Amino acid sequence: MNAQKWNRQQHRYFSESFKKQKVKEIESNLTTVRQISKLYSVSNTAVYKWLNKYSLYNKKKVRLIIEPMSDAHKIEELQKRIRELERMVGLKQIELEFKEKMIDIAEEIYGVDIKKKLGSPHSGGLKKTGKDTEEK
Repeated sequence: MNAQKWNRQQHRYFSESFKKQKVKEIESNLTTVRQISKLYSVSNTAVYKWLNKYSLYNKKKVRLIIEPMSDAHKIEELQKRIRELERMVGLKQIELEFKEKMIDIAEEIYGVDIKKKLGSPHSGGLKKTGKDTEEK
């Protein structure tokens, strides 16, 4: 069935197999009552009636806790987050390569070793000489 907007006056019939499939998806945390309600333009109450009628848990008198966010939705959100982080890492890599190239160009133009080799000691800065510490 298409995810299209339905006219309220339009009479729709959902087959038992369709309802059972949607109940199974809800019980498996693949979707939520709200998502089914929006997708197929059916009331939450109707979906809960399907749950009441077709749920395996209801027949066994097991309490079903329906999560507000389905696993599929969580996975989709996490994949979006991963794509965003990968994009950010890519931008940082480009920025880093740009800065390294600028340093290389500056070293070439000015003949100065800007980059220090790994493991080279840092300069000690200014050192005091005996002249500054002489007593007067």
